[in-house]
Amino acid sequence: MNLRIYNTLNKTKEDFKPLKEGKVGMYVCGVTVYDLCHIGHARSSIVFDVIFKYLKYRGYDVTYVKNFTDVDDKIIKKANTEKISCQEVSERYIAEFKKDMKVLGIEPPTLEPKATEHIAEMIRTIERLVENGYAYNVGGDVFFSVGKFQGYGKLSGRTLDEMHAGARVEVDNRKENPLDFALWKTSKPGEPSWDSPWGEGRPGWHIECSSMSQRYLGETFDIHGGGKDLIFPHHENEIAQSEGATGEPFVRYWIHNGFVNIEREKMSKSLGNFFTIQEVLEKYQPEVIRLFLLSNHYRSPIDFSEKNIEEAKKGLDRIYTTLKNIGELIKNSNAGKNPSWGNPNEIEQKTYERLSGLPARFEEAMDDDFNTALAIGHVYDGVRALNRYIGSTGGFDGSPNSTYLLKYGRERLEKVGSVLGLFNTDPEDYFEKQTLKRISELDIDEEEVGRLIEERTKARTEKNWALADDIRNRLGEKGIILEDGPDGTVWKTHK
Repeated sequence: MNLRIYNTLNKTKEDFKPLKEGKVGMYVCGVTVYDLCHIGHARSSIVFDVIFKYLKYRGYDVTYVKNFTDVDDKIIKKANTEKISCQEVSERYIAEFKKDMKVLGIEPPTLEPKATEHIAEMIRTIERLVENGYAYNVGGDVFFSVGKFQGYGKLSGRTLDEMHAGARVEVDNRKENPLDFALWKTSKPGEPSWDSPWGEGRPGWHIECSSMSQRYLGETFDIHGGGKDLIFPHHENEIAQSEGATGEPFVRYWIHNGFVNIEREKMSKSLGNFFTIQEVLEKYQPEVIRLFLLSNHYRSPIDFSEKNIEEAKKGLDRIYTTLKNIGELIKNSNAGKNPSWGNPNEIEQKTYERLSGLPARFEEAMDDDFNTALAIGHVYDGVRALNRYIGSTGGFDGSPNSTYLLKYGRERLEKVGSVLGLFNTDPEDYFEKQTLKRISELDIDEEEVGRLIEERTKARTEKNWALADDIRNRLGEKGIILEDGPDGTVWKTHK
C-alpha cells in the first residue's frame, strides 16, 4: 500500500510522492517562546515526531525543520514585565521547551532555526513581494495586499467576502484592505529592531515561517505541518506571500493536527484552561502521555481528562507487564541464550503467524494517513496473542521453540514501538519509576517504608502478630500494599 496523506489544501487523501525520490523536506511551525508549553503543544510535537520517525522507517531521507519564534509581541510584553531583554525571555523558554521534548522522547528535528537569526532572508522575501506588486510600504510598515493574490483562501476554503464578514482585525486606515497583513513593522521605542529598506523595524509573524522554511527546504517542498488553528490566517498567509514572492507552488502536502480539548473547548493559554507539560509530567510518565495523545487519529480532537489518561496508563501498564513477564520467562528458561525455531506445535505456529504479521498491519495503518489509533490497536492485539500463548496449555514451557517465540514477539513490539516512541524503557525501570512517582504523592517517604517493613519482619520473626498487623494497617492507610513471599516482603502503592 502506498503512503496516503490527508492534504488540507485539497481536502482529500492523496498518494504521497515527494519532489525528490527517497528524500522528504518537512517544515512544522514551532512555538513562540514566551512561556511554558502546554499539553496541546505536546500533541503537535508528538504527532510530527511520529510522522518524522515513520517517514524514516519507510526509508526516506528526511530533513525536518521546526522553528522557534523568538521575536513577538508576547515576548516583548513578558520582557517588559520582568525588566529583562527579549533574548533572555526567549532563551529561557527555548531551554524549557527542549527539556520537555527530551523527557517526552521527542527526537530533535534536523534543524531548529530561530526567527531572529534569519532577518536578512525575511527582508529579501519582502523586497521581492514589493517588486512583484504584492506588497506596499506605508510609513515604514509593509503590508501584503491579499486582493492581488488570486489564490488567497485556497487552504482554508474561505472567500474574501466570507473573510470580510467574519474578520476581527485591528482597524488601520492606512491599509488598502482590512485583511492586508503586516510583513514588516516599525519598531516602537524599547522594542527589538533591525535595519531594513523601510527603516528600523521587525518582521511580522507570517513572513518568518515562509523565509525560514524556504531557506532550508527550497521554494517548493513536500510537507508543512502545524495545528488546525494555524490554517487561517497563518498558513493561508504563508502560501500567499511565498508564492507571491517566487511564483512557484509553496507546499505540496499540508498536515494539521486536531486540538486537545477540555470539556469540549480547545485548550489554550488565552482561555486559561490548560495544563503545562511539566504539570502533567509530575503525575504521569512520559510514555503514558505519548500513548494517550496517539490513541486518537491526529486530525481528530482529543479530550484531556483524568479518566482518559488513566485508561492510557492502564493500557501501557498491561503492555509493560507482558514485556516484564517475557523477560523473566526468557531469563529463567533453559534455552534463554540459544533459542531456536523448528517443528512448532499448533499454538506456537498460530501465535508466530499472528506476531509475524504485526509490522505489516502496523504499516498498513500508518500508511493510511498516519493512523496511530489503529496502529496501537494492532499492538494490543499482539500483546493479547503473547499473553494467550504464555497462559495456555501447550504454550510456553522453556523450550528453544517457546523461548524463541517470546523473543520474536518482543522484537516485533519493540520494532513498531520505536516509531511510536513507546516501549523504550526497561520494564523494571518503568514500574520502579511509577512506584517512586506515586510514593512522592503519599504522606510517607521510601526510607520510612523500608524501616517499617524491617520492623514488621522482625515482629513476624518474634511472632508478634499484633505489631506486624498494625504496621501493615498503618502502611495501608498511607497507600502502601505489602506482599509477603518466599524471598521476603515487597511493597507497591495504590491510589
